[in-house]
Amino acid sequence: MTIALAGNPNSGKSTLFNVLTGSNQYVGNWPGVTVEKKEGTLKSDKSVRIADLPGIYSLSPYTLEEVISRNYLLQEKPDVIINILDASNLERNLFLTTQLLELAIPVVVALNMMDVVKKRGDVLDAAYLSQKIGCPVFEISALKNTGVDKLVEAAVAAGKKHDASSIHPPHVFTGVAEHALAHIEESLGDVIPENEKRFYAVKLFERDGKIKNLVSLDESVMQHIEEHIAEAEKEMDDDAESIITNERYVYIGDLIKGCYKKRAHVSDSVSDKIDRVVTNRILALPIFAAIMFVVYYISVTTVGTFVTDWTNDVLFGTWIVPGAAALLENIGCAAWLQGLIVDGIVSGVGAVLGFVPQLLVLFILLAFLEECGYMARIAFILDRIFRRFGLSGKSFIPMLIGTGCGVPGIMASRTIENEKDRRMTVITTTFMPCGAKLPIIALIAGALFGGAWWVAPSAYFAGIAAIIVSGIMLKKTKMFAGEPSPFVMELPAYHMPAPGAVFRSMWERGWSFIKKAGTIILASTVVIWFTSSFNWKMQMVDGYEGSILESIGSAISWIFLPLGFGNSKAAVATVLGLVAKENVVGTFGILYGFAEVAEDGMEFWANLQADYTPLSGYSMLLFNLLCAPCFAAIGAIKREMNNAKWTWFAVGYQCLFAYAVSLMVYQFGSLASGSGNIAGVLAALAVLAVMVWQLVKPDRAGRRQVSAA
Repeated sequence: MTIALAGNPNSGKSTLFNVLTGSNQYVGNWPGVTVEKKEGTLKSDKSVRIADLPGIYSLSPYTLEEVISRNYLLQEKPDVIINILDASNLERNLFLTTQLLELAIPVVVALNMMDVVKKRGDVLDAAYLSQKIGCPVFEISALKNTGVDKLVEAAVAAGKKHDASSIHPPHVFTGVAEHALAHIEESLGDVIPENEKRFYAVKLFERDGKIKNLVSLDESVMQHIEEHIAEAEKEMDDDAESIITNERYVYIGDLIKGCYKKRAHVSDSVSDKIDRVVTNRILALPIFAAIMFVVYYISVTTVGTFVTDWTNDVLFGTWIVPGAAALLENIGCAAWLQGLIVDGIVSGVGAVLGFVPQLLVLFILLAFLEECGYMARIAFILDRIFRRFGLSGKSFIPMLIGTGCGVPGIMASRTIENEKDRRMTVITTTFMPCGAKLPIIALIAGALFGGAWWVAPSAYFAGIAAIIVSGIMLKKTKMFAGEPSPFVMELPAYHMPAPGAVFRSMWERGWSFIKKAGTIILASTVVIWFTSSFNWKMQMVDGYEGSILESIGSAISWIFLPLGFGNSKAAVATVLGLVAKENVVGTFGILYGFAEVAEDGMEFWANLQADYTPLSGYSMLLFNLLCAPCFAAIGAIKREMNNAKWTWFAVGYQCLFAYAVSLMVYQFGSLASGSGNIAGVLAALAVLAVMVWQLVKPDRAGRRQVSAA
């Protein structure tokens, strides 16, 4: 048996999915697209499969999520649908319910967030609603796991006695619309099963192009249907889609009058009171900046750093690395094998894993902000800002997801309808520091800035600034000109997140990082150790000088000389960061002697301080944050762009933009400190002039686009 979970975004669907499946869930991609697909089995009955459909507002698809959900329901035909409704926003949520009831699939309705309704003092009559819409209705709280058992029992029972022929949608439209729908149903003939004709007739009446292609009727039949639609539009003085939408809301309004009683004098909810402050036009951004400062201060500068220092200095520096070296020496291990294991694998992977505690603390804090409802407000707040710079507030959602990993962040751009906005979001999403970049931030902050509190937050806001600047510049080109996509989002009520949901989110992101360290990073450290320990004649060298890696680094280091980190070690670390961003730290761990920490007391960070100034280190940090992401993320860009030229453009723009920013930071910083280079400063001034001109010049491309429209 298959149960599909369907509902609006922020209705608690994913929370219910986690409650029903527990650990029996797996994630993949929907066939043919890179949008995440979540499935699992019921905890109490492994024979029942649960499919978590993307959050949607309607079965008249405008976004990819709505297309996927509708295709799944029409083609896979699950045995039963659990429709999750946000009971505190019943009118908007019932709009989807009226469409699901037309699918000839058993529906069980879950009124979620009933605790919010009761807290307001409102009364919702579930029995009346059930009687009127003709399907079981249950009051639940997915967050508190109340009422869920009865809901599942009813869903399983409905699925077992599935009789599609006995399912009839309760909603009847007005006479004119019903007359047209009756003619359309008759025109469908034997193409569509009798019990499914209602849904297809409504969609054809709305002139749904995808349904029209799906039913493949003769042109003469479609012409006959179009005549009936046009006749209804003329008589009701409205377009067909608006007629259906208005009719649904009239029906929903009658339902709510009978089942929902609001308290006479309703004071503002706690969420409303909080929102008056955190979404205030003046205070919203300073509050957001303060919250993100606290998040990074806790994860990178205080709690996270304390645990990371212990992991690096004690766990790896005092115990694991010296212990492994002593063990291999005592058993008479060959020098090359000892070097591979201690200097390569343990030191390289250890340098990356040492930052896992900071990552876990960051992921817990971000998951808390997401689960409590604050991050939805940030999307709303930033929509006002992004829209001025040519981006939609929807662009923030991929960027938020990208703080965990750039790959799902890039994939999340599929929610943006406008192709140009979607491409721009794909190009700019990876400017946000992902989990793999946090070790680079922590390394530079600790080694070159003494753990200064401002380094990590500045990296986060540098990513946002890069997105805004890129949005302005790219929107003024022909490739991206036009109005940004509309942004619609329901803001969920603030609530205390369930600890299980927070820790599950933290673990999923953290485990992804750890797996990468155990696979890609492990393989990379072996390659780095080999190329840094042998020369081109395959002779082992004493130290980094004369190695294969040193010769490669020296050949490309001149590229980064104007940015302040033009030595071979930084060059190879930056290039290898394209394989996986964690490689930057892993490479430094091998090349700067992480394994020597416990042997001669020379600190890993002290070795870095000998080669880089704080200014050159910060320049290197910015370049690695803003340049092209790892190979996995580049692969995601290629899949989303579906075009090799656009992929190369994205990678080229990211690298060029990162180079320009790092060049200006280092050269202007050097000039301010009295050590500037004339040629470098002039180059930085030229780059600044080009960027300023692109930012302030008139938007002729946008005006031409509007005129053409």
